[in-house]
Amino acid sequence: MQTTMLKAKLHRATVTHSELGYEGSCAIDGKFLDLSGIREYEQIQIYNINTGGRFTTYAIRAEEGSGVFSVNGAAARLACQGDLIIVCAFATYDEKELKNYKPTLVYFNDKNEITHSSHSIPVQAA
Repeated sequence: MQTTMLKAKLHRATVTHSELGYEGSCAIDGKFLDLSGIREYEQIQIYNINTGGRFTTYAIRAEEGSGVFSVNGAAARLACQGDLIIVCAFATYDEKELKNYKPTLVYFNDKNEITHSSHSIPVQAA
C-alpha cells in the first residue's frame, strides 16, 4: 500500500513578487528548496494565509540567498506581494518507508529569514 504524506513545508513565508506576465510557477530561494528537500519543477501546494485561497503550481529555483517567493503566471491572481503563504510538497511512501518517515518543516519570520526547522509539528495546548 502507498500513502501520500507531507514531505516538506515552508511555513509563513512572505510573497516578495507577484508576476502575472511570467510563465507559471513559484520561484523560491534555492537555499530554501535545498533545506526543505523540495526539487525544482516539483509540484507544490500554496496556501494563502491572507485570503484562505489554495492552489497548485510547481517550484522553480530562485537565486540562493535572495529570500524570494515569487508567485508567477495565473497564480499571481491568487497571491499578492506581502501575502503570507504556506508552501507544501507531498510524496508517496510505502509501508517500509513510513517506519522512519518525518517531514521537513521550515519556519520564517516576516523578512523571509529562517527562524527554525523541525521534523514535527508541535502540539498546541487547548
